[in-house]
Amino acid sequence: MPSAVVSSQGAFVALRFGRLAAMGVVAALILIAGVWASWSSAQYVMLTKGRESGTIRVTGCGDDTCAGPYTPVSAGSQARERVVIENSAAVRDGETYSVVVKPGGSEVVRSGPAGVLHSWVPLGGALLLASVVVAGGLGRARVGWVLAGAGGALITAAFVVI
Repeated sequence: MPSAVVSSQGAFVALRFGRLAAMGVVAALILIAGVWASWSSAQYVMLTKGRESGTIRVTGCGDDTCAGPYTPVSAGSQARERVVIENSAAVRDGETYSVVVKPGGSEVVRSGPAGVLHSWVPLGGALLLASVVVAGGLGRARVGWVLAGAGGALITAAFVVI
């Protein structure tokens, strides 16, 4: 076999490996970013032991946040005249929601199934985005479909519960 053919096959293998490695890293970074973004609020909703929990009655909303009085439910929690919750599709003016207070402040996040699903929506988006990278960049269509299905199911479940 001529050396030119062997060297072009070696280059092809090296380029293919480089593409697969690069796309694998991109997919992994997308998923890590999704978990990171979700965990910033999911930790308060999922790990509630020792945290203050109660309800908020939303009395007014701005562009980014809504506010209202906090009524405690858990032992040791204190009532507050005003706490702040993120203004999203999950919060409406005049409604009452069960919440968990973030430590060291007056910021709260929704609790219960709606809060858990809402906090993991960024991971659902990351799964959808990573599915394109996995299917197209890595050539793993079945794995891409599984990732897309999981992301779509997570986002749909959050939409239905909220």
